[in-house]
Order: sequence, then C-alpha cells, then structure tokens
Amino acid sequence: METASPTKRRPLSLAARAALATGFALAAFLGLTGLAQNKANYASELSAMHDRLHNYAIAYITGTDITRAGKVTVPDSQPNPDFSRPGSGLYAIIVGNDGFRWESSSALGRDFDFVRMLSPGETAFEPVETRSGKLYVFSYGVSLDSTERRSVPLTFAVAQTEDQFERQVATYRRTQFLWLAMLGMMLMLLQLFLLRWSLLPLRRVSSDLAHIERGSRDHLDGPYPVELTVLTRRLNAFIDSEREQRSRYRDTLADLAHSLKTPLAVIRSQLETSADARQLRGDILDQVRKMDEIVAYQLSRAATSGRRTIAAEEPIAGHAEDLVQSLEKVYAAKNVLCEFELEDGVAFPGEQGDLLELMGNLVENAFKWAAHRVLLTARSAGGGKGRNGLELIVEDDGPGIPDEKIEKILQRGVRGDERVQGHGIGLSIVQDIVKAYQGELQVDRSEELGGARFRVSIPPG
Repeated sequence: METASPTKRRPLSLAARAALATGFALAAFLGLTGLAQNKANYASELSAMHDRLHNYAIAYITGTDITRAGKVTVPDSQPNPDFSRPGSGLYAIIVGNDGFRWESSSALGRDFDFVRMLSPGETAFEPVETRSGKLYVFSYGVSLDSTERRSVPLTFAVAQTEDQFERQVATYRRTQFLWLAMLGMMLMLLQLFLLRWSLLPLRRVSSDLAHIERGSRDHLDGPYPVELTVLTRRLNAFIDSEREQRSRYRDTLADLAHSLKTPLAVIRSQLETSADARQLRGDILDQVRKMDEIVAYQLSRAATSGRRTIAAEEPIAGHAEDLVQSLEKVYAAKNVLCEFELEDGVAFPGEQGDLLELMGNLVENAFKWAAHRVLLTARSAGGGKGRNGLELIVEDDGPGIPDEKIEKILQRGVRGDERVQGHGIGLSIVQDIVKAYQGELQVDRSEELGGARFRVSIPPG
C-alpha cells in the first residue's frame, strides 16, 4: 500500500523571517535588560537597607549613656516610630556583658538569641533565618566610657524583616515588567512598520513583474534601491532576451516559409512543363536537397545571430549560376535574361547560408519586377591585412521604386505592390543579414537598366 507523501511546507516569507528573527532578538534583549535591572535594583535596595539600618544603629549609639554605676541608659525617643509598634518589622536590640539585653517595643514576643557580641568597631550585615521568617540584621560593636572612665562593651543590632524588603523589590519588578511590556509592544509595532517600509521595493518589483506579465509594461522601470538595481537590470536583460528570442523564432518561421517558396515553385514548374521523367526526377531531387539545406540553415540561424568572424569565405560565382538557373525556370514565361559582372575570385566573407539568403532574395526580387533584364554585379572591397569585404549589386529594368516607398518596402511583411504575389519579407531578411555583418543596404534607381538597384556593402573583416 502506497503512502501519501507529506505536503511540502511552504517557506516563510522574507517579512515573516525578519519579524521572527527580530522578535526573538528583541525579546532576548528586553529579557536580559530586565534581568540586569532587577539585579541592579536588588543590590541597590539591599545597599539602601544596609545604610538605613546603619543610621538607626548610630542613632541608638549616640543616644545611649553609661551612668557612674556602669548602668546603660537607652534613649527615650526612637529614630523611627516603627520601633515602638509591636510586629512592625523593624527591631532594635542592645546586648552587653553580664547578661545585659535591651529590646525595642516592636521586638515584643520575638526571639533574638542569635545576636552576638562584637568587638568594638566591628560591624556585620547578614540575613538570618528565624522561626518567624527571614531577617536582615545590622550589628555594630562599640565600647562606651562612663564618667568614671570605665569602658562598657556593647553591641547594637537593628533588624528588618524580609517582607518589607521583598515588597519594595516586587513593586519595582511589577513596574519594570509593565514598562518593558509596553516598550516591547511599541518596538514590535515599529519593527513591523519598518519591515513593511524596507520591503516595499521588493513588493514594487513583484507588482511591476505582474504588470509585465499582463502586458501593460515592457520593463522594470524603477527607480529601485541600489541593492536591487543589479537584480532588476538582469531581469530586464532576461525579459529583452526572451522577447528577442520569440521574435527571432517567429521571424525564422516566416523566413523559412519564404525561403522554401522558390524551390517549391521550381518543382511546380518542372511538374507542369517537363516531359522527361529522368530529368524531372533529377531536378526535383536537386530542389529537395536545397530545401533541406534551407531548413538546416534557418534552424541554425534561429539559435544564433551575428557575424561569425572565423567562418570561411564563400565563392559567389557557382552559387550565382545555380540560383539564376532555378529562377529562370520559375519565371520562364517572362523570358528574363540575367547578366553577370563578377570579379575573379570574389567571395562572400561569411556563411554559405547567409550568402544564399542574401543573394537569393535580391535576385528573386529583381526577376519578379524585371521586364526582361537583370544585372548581378559582385566585387571585392579591399580588406588590408584581414579578409576582403564585398559589394553586391542587383539591378533590373522594371518600374523601379519611388523614393518615398523605399523605407516602407524594407519593413517586414510589406510588399511594394499588393497585386504581386509574395510574403513581403524577402527584403527584410536581406536587411537582417546585412545588419548582422555590419554592412549597409542602399536602394535607388539603376542608371544602366532604369529599374531598381540594390547595393549591399559589407566591410572587410
């Protein structure tokens, strides 16, 4: 029995991650701050109690006298009224030699047997556990002189219950917790606001990408923070690359259809006119071979673009003759005569497929519009130490092209005359190839034949 695989948990958003991380950090910081403040307040309260009990002991010491008979007399007034109120939590005890012991009224009913004699000048401050609870006791050993210059050693002890001290500490803790909680809530709200503000550029990028997907925008326009500039620039480059690739594939399909038109027309013409089966079979196989080369070339051209500097030079003469022979069969009814003016050894500085597309579209266009004559001229352009450039000229004796229509006919899908059959992309293909080789295409009127003249100039490599 197959068990269902657990659903993959969706990763936390950047905002949630930042909120959790800073929330934990804030809680830890406030917790450690509260702990440190509690310890500091505890030490401060303990020190304050020590000083207070010390002052009470000094008050009792200064108010105590020794008579001539060596009797100890304590002051009638108390430094704090709580010493006179039983069970107040504040107690005073005086102990001396020979069993002397005095306790304040507040110490009634309590056991202070733990108070011990101290040497003169010795002090002690310590917590003491008793049956009634914990006490903090300050003891001070002194030696008082009588009028007979007789020294009487005494120990003054002042004690305070833990409850009073703990109430003070607990009050501080409650107040501290309240303020830290309020501060923590305010900081959390501030943190959420700052996170939202800090992540706003990312939300803007996401929103802009959504607009691009819907087609309402072309690019990520920004402005964006410096940290996102590289990301958005690369996204824009990727978007441009995808669009260029789609456009190149679309144009390639159109170019492929246009390139196959001539071989198909040759095959149709041969099937309609040829009576020799062997010659017909040879011509059809030759055109099928050309169609196969065209398909391979267009698929390669769809994947790459630009001039290949290491490509071998391709001789023009042989390809020009094969091309013209095919076109003469297609346009046999027009009885067009194509003349050549080819410089010896002239070659195309690039791929064979590019040469066939370039020359084929120009010469076919001339055959289409010519009355009876077409002139193909090719000559090298000096290249110095590198490979030679090329000047390719195709002229016809047709009606020519008005100057105001030249720019229009070079656009993809536009035909010079809608009554003439064609796809309107041949000259666009020529322009793309010329551009890939950093060349130039000029269209004007032929001085020799009177029709259109197409001049392609490709610079030396």
